[in-house]
Amino acid sequence: MKILYAASEAVPFCKTGGLADVAGSLPAALAAQGAEVAVVLPLYQKVKEKFGDRLYFECYDYVDLAWRHSYCGLFSLEQDGVTWYFLDNEQYFNRPELYGYMDDGERFGFFSRAVVRMLPHLKFWPEVIHCNDWQTALVPIYLKDDGVREDRFRSIRTVLSIHNIEYQGRYGKETLGDLFGLDHGWADDGTILMDGDVNLLKGAILCADAVNAVSPTYANELKMPYFAHRLDGIMRRCGYKLSGVLNGIDVKRYDPAADPHIAVNYSAADMAGKQADKAELQKLTGLRQEPYVPIVGIVSRLVSHKGLDLVCEVLHDMMELPMQLVILGKGDRKYEEFFQWAANQYPGRMAVRLDYNEELSMAIYAGADLFLMPSRSEPCGLSQMIAMRYGTVPIVRETGGLKDTVTPYEAWRDAGNGFTFANYASSDMLYVIREAVYLYKDYPDAFARLRARAMACDFSWARSAGEYLHIYSTITGQPWPPVEEAPAPAEEAAPAEETVPAEEAVPAEAAEPAPTEEPAPAQEPVPTEEPAPVQEPAAEPVAEPAPTEEKPAKPARKAPAKKRAAAKKPAAKTGRKTTAKKETRPKKGTAGKEKPAE
Repeated sequence: MKILYAASEAVPFCKTGGLADVAGSLPAALAAQGAEVAVVLPLYQKVKEKFGDRLYFECYDYVDLAWRHSYCGLFSLEQDGVTWYFLDNEQYFNRPELYGYMDDGERFGFFSRAVVRMLPHLKFWPEVIHCNDWQTALVPIYLKDDGVREDRFRSIRTVLSIHNIEYQGRYGKETLGDLFGLDHGWADDGTILMDGDVNLLKGAILCADAVNAVSPTYANELKMPYFAHRLDGIMRRCGYKLSGVLNGIDVKRYDPAADPHIAVNYSAADMAGKQADKAELQKLTGLRQEPYVPIVGIVSRLVSHKGLDLVCEVLHDMMELPMQLVILGKGDRKYEEFFQWAANQYPGRMAVRLDYNEELSMAIYAGADLFLMPSRSEPCGLSQMIAMRYGTVPIVRETGGLKDTVTPYEAWRDAGNGFTFANYASSDMLYVIREAVYLYKDYPDAFARLRARAMACDFSWARSAGEYLHIYSTITGQPWPPVEEAPAPAEEAAPAEETVPAEEAVPAEAAEPAPTEEPAPAQEPVPTEEPAPVQEPAAEPVAEPAPTEEKPAKPARKAPAKKRAAAKKPAAKTGRKTTAKKETRPKKGTAGKEKPAE
């Protein structure tokens, strides 16, 4: 199966959020299960700086977007069994950041258009294009639009993954033709229009052959107004093609036993290194060196749906507990300013870094004891999985993928792999934080068992990749795994050998094979002398020439058409060659008679 994965970011090339982790790991997992996979990304400035010397220039072409006729270069790179393609246009992508520009609609409109128009230049014609979020939402729409005029696009099936439905790609109605180059019919029938605006994500949901939410719980939540941001009616209408496949993580990359980004490696069998990583984290962030005080970590974009309002409400109550707090991230100014101010109120006990730093994030995963994710909505979430992989116990709200991956701690039966709360309320969050902190301090053995259960969880991509392949199989009609054609039995050629007429058949007594020779079918005229074993019940009778002496080393395989031929050629020589020639002829026809198509 040939799959093209289209995304706006992917590790290790470029990253701003969880989409990059998924796009960087899932294609390799699909390739490992036998699919032929390629990924297409924009050629950002950051990619050129880091990987420019490894990129191979394939070709260039021109892509039409409405009235624009723009250059598009194609570069490639082979890695982990996956071909990575990069679409180049310096006007759109040669910028320091991935997103956040006023012309983002035009930039990713061009990218989606280029994905479709550059297909002939790729090494294979895809059977499935897997799109992600609004940045590639125009791909299914352009395929439908171009398929009206070009038959070749009709064979391609599309899958859309929704990583966060809050971001939908909404623009004014006038952009439909002038910016995206689509006919007004797309708006007239309501496919791409919503609340008077162009809504790219809505159009993709309706046009895609399958829609996937990145966790089972999130797939159900998207049918509810609270979570769907006005698209709940569309999601319910498309429920027949909606699925929820839980994301995974790259377990090789996120491995505390081999991670080069952390100070000291450790494993579930030997946790001594985690205490050293904790001390290193305290040193890096300016926290007090207190080995028996739990560190609560937050690595997140500082935006409202991450539940940071709850943290702001009860921060002072949290800091009254015997704990330390470290926050890494950037986002809305109100959160940045509040946390910066709070860190000044609790020197040595609270640290804030308003940035996204890969090295520091791994130091927090490895060095913290608890990881806080009180999200108002969380489609899947990867941070809680990474934290558990590093033995940092998560505290989460039961929503989306957080509910699917974290089971609440139950002291009475010593079960669970983290702490959870259901209501979006700061008091409920504070309650479970207290429970977690005091379990760490007062019951270290119980906390150690909880930590061990968290580290034992399997969040690898192998399971998820299999579910995605099932989706691809459903929409393409191709069985997965592919059904291999059974090889023809070795003796199947026997019936195609030259038929011996009854009047020329050797007498039955002579046809009976010697015990040491290869058994041959009995003559049809003598049903009572059936030799064993019979190779083909429906086979035409084949007799051996009457031997003058036994030749066990060269068993005769078949009877010749005429005794004159048997006298001229030894039996061993007529065997395989004659079978090949006469496989398709009942009597004396030539071998080419059955293959007129050649």
